[in-house]
Amino acid sequence: MPALRNAVMIVGSINADVTAHSSRRPAPGETFRGDAFALGLGGKGANQAVAVARAGGEASMVGCVGDDQFGALVTAGLAEHGVHLEHVRTVPDHTGIAHIRVADGENDIVIVAGANAALDEAQLDRAFSAMDDRVAVLLTQLEVPLETTLAAVRRARAAGITVILDPAPARELPDDLWPLIDIVKPNETEAAMLTGLSVDSAASAARAGQWFIDRGAGAAIITLAGAGSVLVSADGVSEHPPVPVDMVDTTAAGDAYAGHLAAGVAAGLGLETAMRHASAAGAITVTRRGASASIASASEVEALLQG
Repeated sequence: MPALRNAVMIVGSINADVTAHSSRRPAPGETFRGDAFALGLGGKGANQAVAVARAGGEASMVGCVGDDQFGALVTAGLAEHGVHLEHVRTVPDHTGIAHIRVADGENDIVIVAGANAALDEAQLDRAFSAMDDRVAVLLTQLEVPLETTLAAVRRARAAGITVILDPAPARELPDDLWPLIDIVKPNETEAAMLTGLSVDSAASAARAGQWFIDRGAGAAIITLAGAGSVLVSADGVSEHPPVPVDMVDTTAAGDAYAGHLAAGVAAGLGLETAMRHASAAGAITVTRRGASASIASASEVEALLQG
């Protein structure tokens, strides 16, 4: 019997998050007393893998960690959430680091790539050779070498795998990438950077989404934080309202959305239904502090949607 194709392959970064919470951001040159500190699993790839697993999907991570104490920390965190680690490689470097400051619910982040820079096409080839008959969705971002991300997208497209790109952190991308993308999911800032258009409303998000469709992408989901999201495809434009919650920390909200979206698509949900689940997952995540530890489960999402 052929393997059931319903897994999500996540190609991306794995970081140790070093997070400080404070009532405000310090001024340049100022030392300011914080309120709390956390050290744990992070990185857009790892967070999204955790989100896939928390959504009930089969999550297989493809990435690199360093041969340091943080490498053991982050791989243990991934395993604890049920993420498959057969294609996570340990390399002679430090594990990627994200230095995060959170104040008034908003965050700023400095990333040092470390071992993430070692993810290469040979590692991708091994992962696809072992898994591509089971993978329904490739979920990838832009925190590992661009050449590796592009290679993963091309390999997935050739294998008939649905490709979801979370284009973060935003950077200039080649025009020939867009026809290979089934779903692109930028937030308003990333959409503005990629398209050159101002994105500050549902109407402007629709224009930015159309930019991606005109270049060959199958669908564009522009997320607008507390204002919901906009879906643009060949079928037209639809607006999706937010799930109202009290915001505590926005770290990993976009990753929770991306992971739940990918899990929903892999499970065969229609795109708008998968978006609804993803929006609820993002909403729950912002009510908690932290990155991967804050990501909502499938049961929590269902409870919020039914409530």
